[in-house]
Amino acid sequence: MKITRQKHAKKHLGFFRNNFGVREPYQILLDGTFCQAALRGRIQLREQLPRYLMGETQLCTTRCVLKELETLGKDLYGAKLIAQKCQVRNCPHFKNAVSGSECLLAMVAEGNPHHYFVATQDQNLSVKVKKKPGIPLMFIIQNTIVLDKPSAKTIGFVKAVEAGQLVSTHERQSIEQQKEEQGLVKSPEQRRRKKRRKISGPNPLSCLKKKKKTQDPAASASKKKRPRRRVRNRPASRVLSEKPAAEGN
Repeated sequence: MKITRQKHAKKHLGFFRNNFGVREPYQILLDGTFCQAALRGRIQLREQLPRYLMGETQLCTTRCVLKELETLGKDLYGAKLIAQKCQVRNCPHFKNAVSGSECLLAMVAEGNPHHYFVATQDQNLSVKVKKKPGIPLMFIIQNTIVLDKPSAKTIGFVKAVEAGQLVSTHERQSIEQQKEEQGLVKSPEQRRRKKRRKISGPNPLSCLKKKKKTQDPAASASKKKRPRRRVRNRPASRVLSEKPAAEGN
């Protein structure tokens, strides 16, 4: 039975690897329900997951999942301890935390560019994950870890890509990488580099001599001030001495 499970897991992994670029280390996003099921089934995730997937794995979670487990209280204390030992991935809900299921859906949005696995016992979350192509889904049944087969949405997406109707995220990333290697597109590092300003000489227009303004001679003549005549004040003693002489005549 164990060999059959590993054969199925190997087949499913090959499908996701060839069509969606899933690779080691496999990043597995855990929610609180999966941690609780592992605790009840006494499953050592760090030992059994790499053995089952036949490759290196990274157990991951988010702040929203940890926050949700804290609010649920003592009943899920053991699940919280398991989740706290996982690597915490940055989610877009830094300021306002959301439910664990909503957070995991946001982590695998836009084509699942980081190739996350979703590990959950939540049926509603599983249904929503299956509606998104290219997301490996894991769950625990009868104290056994199971990698679910590719969903109908995922298989339909792959068929559309093969027919040339769509381009997968993996193919888009590989095309962009080839363009960067061939120099057709600037890499993100080249875009970040600031262009150095070339040291240039002075502006030739600023070196020209300023032209003297030509003025109209008529306007300049009008602007000239007329000279004021100076009126000399005669002394009062002289005026009085001349007055009696004039009366005698």
